Amino acid sequence: MKLMHFDDFRLGVLTEAGVVDVTDCVADIPHTGPGDRMSGLIANFADYRPKLEAAAAKGPAKPLAEVRIRPPVPKPGNIDCMAVNYMEDGTLPEKPLPNAFHKAPTAIIGDGDTMVLPDAPAIIFEGEAELALVIGKRASNVPKEKAFEHIFGYMNFIDGSARGLPPERNVFFQAKSRDTFAPIGPYLVTADEIAYPQNLDVRLSVNGALKQGFNTADMAHKIPEIIAWISAIHTLEPGDIVATGTNHRGLNAFQNGDKVELEVQGLGRLHINVRDDLKRTWGRDTRLDRKNAGFDTPTPQLTGKYAK
Repeated sequence: MKLMHFDDFRLGVLTEAGVVDVTDCVADIPHTGPGDRMSGLIANFADYRPKLEAAAAKGPAKPLAEVRIRPPVPKPGNIDCMAVNYMEDGTLPEKPLPNAFHKAPTAIIGDGDTMVLPDAPAIIFEGEAELALVIGKRASNVPKEKAFEHIFGYMNFIDGSARGLPPERNVFFQAKSRDTFAPIGPYLVTADEIAYPQNLDVRLSVNGALKQGFNTADMAHKIPEIIAWISAIHTLEPGDIVATGTNHRGLNAFQNGDKVELEVQGLGRLHINVRDDLKRTWGRDTRLDRKNAGFDTPTPQLTGKYAK
């Protein structure tokens, strides 16, 4: 099943005919907003799934082009993001140690929304294409062999990053948790629709040009290891998001006016815009382009405030 929010955060099920409004089916879930309503639905999905399926079968359906798509999980309790979790097409000499960071839930935006680059002296702004997991039931000290039992579903995720901000060693919080730096969607796909998430193609394009293209098989730490490791550090709750990392070789500068598309196989296509009120510019080469040209630094800023 494909779950989504649309217009004024109505709950929808996406069918071949379009999106069907099923908000009335979940009216009895205690909530103060669409975020905890979605978390409540996820936690009790077995009870609600038959109602949602029946409502979706009856329709009526609206074409996606006629609705405003909203974030499918608008207010998770946690967003945990794996860091350096790909073997970079086999180019890393050894498997990195597991590492992760928290991203603020207020960073979330949805399909068609805009990532806003802040007035901050980052050397580059990037967006990382990722497969995200959504937790389905409480997970604490989960053994690897039981990890998939705790996954409700999957969705596209872009990890916005402001690189190189001073002071040195003060990295992840100010780089990753900026408002609008966590685009997700366009919808949430339940786990039963993704037979094997460890073999999905991931493609991110900027203004129609493919920048990142890789497969989730290249993860250094596979999904069961991720769930086991994170849940040994803190408890995951229904609706929490776990982003599984990216292959960095295609990363490139996001900048004003960009149209970005991310498609993880089977999860639809996420579209976002980029806005920079300072109108800064960078080169369009990727990290791999830079490496092949003999450079070990990101493409430099060319114009605008903070350019050197």
